[in-house]
Amino acid sequence: MRTIVYLLSLFGLAIRFRRYGALRALASIEMVPRNLVWLLRLLTFYIPHKAGLPKNPGERLAGAFTSMGPSYIKLGQTLATRPDVVGAEVAKGLTTLQDRLPAFDFTLAREAIESEFGGKLEEFFSHIDETPIAAASIAQVHRATTSDGQVVAVKILRPGIKRRFARDIALFTWIAEKAERHSVKAKRLRPMAVVKTVSDSVAREMDLRLEAAAAAELSENMQGFVGYRIPAIHWSHTSELILTSEWISGIKLTDIEAIKASGHDMSRLAHTIVQAFLTQAMFHGFFHADLHQGNLLVEEDGTLVAVDFGIMGRLSIKERRFLAEILHSFLVRDYMRVAEVHFDAGYVPKEQSLTDFAQALRAIAEPILDLPIEEMSAGTLLTQLFATTERFAMQTQPQLIMLQRSMVMAEGLALYLDPSTKMFEVSRPVLEAWARENLSPEILLADALRKIPSLLARLPNALERFLDQKPEVTAPIVPERGFWQTVSPGLALAFIIIFLFATLEPLLP
Repeated sequence: MRTIVYLLSLFGLAIRFRRYGALRALASIEMVPRNLVWLLRLLTFYIPHKAGLPKNPGERLAGAFTSMGPSYIKLGQTLATRPDVVGAEVAKGLTTLQDRLPAFDFTLAREAIESEFGGKLEEFFSHIDETPIAAASIAQVHRATTSDGQVVAVKILRPGIKRRFARDIALFTWIAEKAERHSVKAKRLRPMAVVKTVSDSVAREMDLRLEAAAAAELSENMQGFVGYRIPAIHWSHTSELILTSEWISGIKLTDIEAIKASGHDMSRLAHTIVQAFLTQAMFHGFFHADLHQGNLLVEEDGTLVAVDFGIMGRLSIKERRFLAEILHSFLVRDYMRVAEVHFDAGYVPKEQSLTDFAQALRAIAEPILDLPIEEMSAGTLLTQLFATTERFAMQTQPQLIMLQRSMVMAEGLALYLDPSTKMFEVSRPVLEAWARENLSPEILLADALRKIPSLLARLPNALERFLDQKPEVTAPIVPERGFWQTVSPGLALAFIIIFLFATLEPLLP
């Protein structure tokens, strides 16, 4: 029965795709079976296209997703970060997707506030504008004043949105499972991982306390970074459905003429965007992953303020070292080292040719590295790098793709503010500082030694498994020997080395 419901839902989606002329965009996505696209075209041939559709297939797909509602808007935003899945042209078109929906009635907003806080709205806010300043797929935002006179932004979750997302995510999961089961290309591109990214993102956005926590964590990480800040959270007025934060009086980056007219230093703002993003990603492994003009404001003193923390990215220290090493190796044109880093990280299967991969990397990088420094782009370099994954059976890494997309957006914002921005010169101080703190031999040795206690904790079980696997002894019985006589010289030496490392570990910085 459930399969029938999913098939009917899929047919309904096909009608929307046809109406927006987006079936061509589906056909360009390599993991979507061509025979499925032809079947959808056949079943919906009688549906006319809307008038005035854009030429770019990705923009048409964006229009279709917008018409399908909140879940599909989030799916489109996620696919915009995955050019490896949908192709560069479609991904670029999907970046035009606008997360805007009609506002819901203020009576529903009032009901949500009173239900969450257990009292009349006037007990918590002395005033609240009934017309929202923004309405998106997940929530809408109202300007308000708290009972103690503080001006705030109040974000309120859309009524019934959780139930709708749960239904749509179930459909996405069913489609992704079928794709991975019946398509080799789909299995490599991991559509289930794409759906999980959407699901995780939605789960965070469905609980506004988690967005508040993300803002607080980012603010804590960026303490001391001059010229960039995060709005303060009003925890007493924040709940699962309501997020209240400091009101920001600034100019959105969408209004570049107003920013110029206010006399702000455009070059400094461009540098701040890039260096703040790299500081978040490389030093803390936690970064704002929704960098567009509407989510950044410039205050009167020139401070950049970021808002909307529903989409965040995380990177492990392993992933940060991977990225730092490949960027540095690209810059010095050591393509064999770039290839080795990919193999060492396990991103490229060992049976692939290391030398062939290094040659492919050279073909990607040389045209970019030969450009004038003001035209060089780390984001473009990473985009082309991840686009080579199919040939070498490299499984995509969603977290790295999100970083690459965010880096492209940061560079785009910097060039939007100041077209003369030299990306590698702006990035270099942050990357070099991170490398000094994280890639020196002393740091790497200290990291290795800090793992010794956990290794020691696992050692008894490992030894027990090793001894259990020994074949039965059929030789004549010999006199019983002491423990150290039964241990091989190599294993004894390993015990001694581990003991010394464990003893020295507390003395490490």
